[in-house]
Amino acid sequence: MAYDIDKKLVVGVASSALFNLDAADEIFRSKGERAYRTYQRQHQNNCFKKGVAFPFIKRFLKLNDRFGEKTPVEVVLLSHNDPDTGLRVFNSIQKYNLNITRAAFLTGGSPFEYIPAFNVALFLSANTNDVDKAMSKGYAAGLVLESNIDDDDNDDELRIAFDFDGVLTDDSAEKIYQTDGIAEFHKVEQAKATIPHPPGPLKNLFQKLAYFHNMELHMQRVDPNFKRMLRISIVTARNAPAHERVVTTLREWGVSADETFFLGGIDKGRIMKTLRPHIFFDDQQGHLESIGKYTPSVHIPLIISKSK
Repeated sequence: MAYDIDKKLVVGVASSALFNLDAADEIFRSKGERAYRTYQRQHQNNCFKKGVAFPFIKRFLKLNDRFGEKTPVEVVLLSHNDPDTGLRVFNSIQKYNLNITRAAFLTGGSPFEYIPAFNVALFLSANTNDVDKAMSKGYAAGLVLESNIDDDDNDDELRIAFDFDGVLTDDSAEKIYQTDGIAEFHKVEQAKATIPHPPGPLKNLFQKLAYFHNMELHMQRVDPNFKRMLRISIVTARNAPAHERVVTTLREWGVSADETFFLGGIDKGRIMKTLRPHIFFDDQQGHLESIGKYTPSVHIPLIISKSK
């Protein structure tokens, strides 16, 4: 019987997101593919340093420990390498004791085409072209940015933070703000306060994570000593009176967050210093440039919505 990956919550990760490949990439850019292949073979037993997505991926996989034999989540490696030059990546995966066993090695090809084949709910990469192509096809993808990587082995929580507009929802409300200003944005959001927002690129991921979130809340109600692992936050530049439509949208989706911050334009980094998520998703790269010194950050490229 074939392995049923359709029942799993799957994250696809490029080696460039999981590990720091700066040295190897520099060899490729400066000396070419042949020198790169030689370098990778010579260093195949040298473990890569942790990359931007590593803290998130490591803890995401531990959700399987929490939910026993169901093993509801999976991470698949999607790589430009061939298996020979990609051996160092798998060796590093094994040395870090990450339960990643499935991979696609495309020998120079772009891995985004195989996102539906692996039922990937989120694809993470440091390759701008791959992320843009994936998003243009309607797949959820994020570009990992140079960030601080705080991977405390004694920290058992998995903290995931999302921006709202352009990430969990589409960019239609944000476009009004950008074209017509804050007053018109608030006017429209008040008028539509009871109307849920159209979904954005990471809505599906959020809803699937919410399943585990709700399960843990149930376990905590049954056993007050139960220690939850997953914490979900929303950190948005919105403030009142544009807050109500956020609540309406989450209610419609049947999801909730542990913390929601309506910042009204305050620097999100001020929150990140305390919140310390293991990954943060935002569609505004300018915001992430300052946030990156506090937390692993992922840019969700803007989806151009057809409606205003």
